[in-house]
Amino acid sequence: MWRYREMLPVISDHNRITLGEGMTPLLHLGRLGEKFGFSDLWLKDEGQNPTGSFKARGISVAVSRAKELGIVSCVIPTAGNAGGALSAYCAAGGINATVVMPKNAPVTFQKECKFYGADVKLLDGLIDACGLVASKISERTGAFNFATLKEPYRLEGKKTIGYEIAEQMNWQLPDVILFPTGGGTGLIGMWKAFNEMVNLGWIEDRLPKMVVVQSRNCSPLVDCFSHESTNKAGYTGSIANGIVVPSPFGKEMIMRVIRESNGYAISVTDDQIVEGIEEISRTEGLLISPEGAATWMALNDLVSQVAISKHEKILIFNTASGYKYLDSLRSK
Repeated sequence: MWRYREMLPVISDHNRITLGEGMTPLLHLGRLGEKFGFSDLWLKDEGQNPTGSFKARGISVAVSRAKELGIVSCVIPTAGNAGGALSAYCAAGGINATVVMPKNAPVTFQKECKFYGADVKLLDGLIDACGLVASKISERTGAFNFATLKEPYRLEGKKTIGYEIAEQMNWQLPDVILFPTGGGTGLIGMWKAFNEMVNLGWIEDRLPKMVVVQSRNCSPLVDCFSHESTNKAGYTGSIANGIVVPSPFGKEMIMRVIRESNGYAISVTDDQIVEGIEEISRTEGLLISPEGAATWMALNDLVSQVAISKHEKILIFNTASGYKYLDSLRSK
């Protein structure tokens, strides 16, 4: 990831905290494509990052910059993967970390944070409740708050996904990108990278349709896209816990990406997600996260709605390793 260091906000290489994140595989899904009639189907496997998710990118940059600014303690609200990443990178950087996580988050996420030495606080409710507690901890102790889009540096790390896609695809972006979206830094970061590359003259001004994928159990972005009133009280947890964000702070930025790219927002059910995990595992030999499986099932729904053609160049995302979810997954 740090091959793009000139585009990142860390000034001195001495402050860089890295565990080898970035340049994750871009995999051609030939068997799955042949089975379902897709002519050019790809998957970006972010589960092969350190700590097993794409969160490593943003956290690596943010913790590096925090070290550069002299920060000695931090706090983060998380559904799981971001907390694990922050705990690991803070351990590597000698920074104290507090992680605020829902009690119903998979035990794997809770354990990894504790192994890295973080102070883990478990709460009833979803990530929005964790966000309120994290803010209070920050105000009381002075710990730097790493909440999504409440600071600028995680987004900068996430944008490296966009640079990698362009480089790995020989500077020809796909027609469509489907991304599992909760807080939105991955989606917003990619779009930022694409526009930076257009301005640099590295790619043509023909950008992909960006598709936001959410869980049917918690779909504020889909509701906003469909001009339906959001019922925050009705949102519940999902097997894809990483995209359960009832009130995304960056909602307007996410909506702007969808509009500017002529994209979509779509949700899928937990039953569909489990079906997607099994289908990709048995067809491609890839055990992907529930969030990743959601993008595959959303793609099929969009094709059935004639919103996407099977002959377009399509990229779906696996944002985390499926192995981290095994204890919470059921199989047939």
